[in-house]
Amino acid sequence: MAFAHAFTDRRHGDVGDVDAWLATAGSGLAPPPGPPTWLSQVHGAEVVVVTEPGEHAGAAADAAVTVVPGAPLVVRTADCAPILLEGRVGIGVVHAGWRGLEAGVVEAAADALSGLGGEPDTVRLGPCIRPRCYEFGEVELDRVAARCGDTVRATTAWGTPALDLAAGVAEAARRLGLRFDDDGTCTACSPRHWSFRARADRGRQALVAWVVPS
Repeated sequence: MAFAHAFTDRRHGDVGDVDAWLATAGSGLAPPPGPPTWLSQVHGAEVVVVTEPGEHAGAAADAAVTVVPGAPLVVRTADCAPILLEGRVGIGVVHAGWRGLEAGVVEAAADALSGLGGEPDTVRLGPCIRPRCYEFGEVELDRVAARCGDTVRATTAWGTPALDLAAGVAEAARRLGLRFDDDGTCTACSPRHWSFRARADRGRQALVAWVVPS
């Protein structure tokens, strides 16, 4: 089964309002095949299962999974991690900040996709803030490390404690036995991306993905 996905950036427009963004034909992207499921993201581990295009749009959740062709899934980010799960017959999209990592959102999405018979085999990480730019409180860092291991501990470019968000996603993938692919882009460093942490940007990029209809 084939999948389509895109990690957007400034060239594709602000995806803060998904419906308005799609009304402009995806601002340069191939238009999705049906109404999207976008989420009111709350930095937790709630996952919605999508059985038809547009189902659960606006739900308070941080991940969505589907095995239904033509049902686009969308998560929006500025510095948090946009994550695509790919399986034999299905996909999942995940929005993961430090609270989501601590709550186990990647694992929850993988479990939900497996429950649909679409066991994931790959975790793809898109543009997110990287540790050299992500100064982080030591108390919160201890909390994330307790869940994800000490690989999330890092240092900023100026020598203060930092969170390695990508390392946390990679560790989740490792524990799940999944292949890990990382785009490597830092939203705080990249002029092509919005970053709330670095520049107080209000714009949002997105991960858009769907199972391609046969």
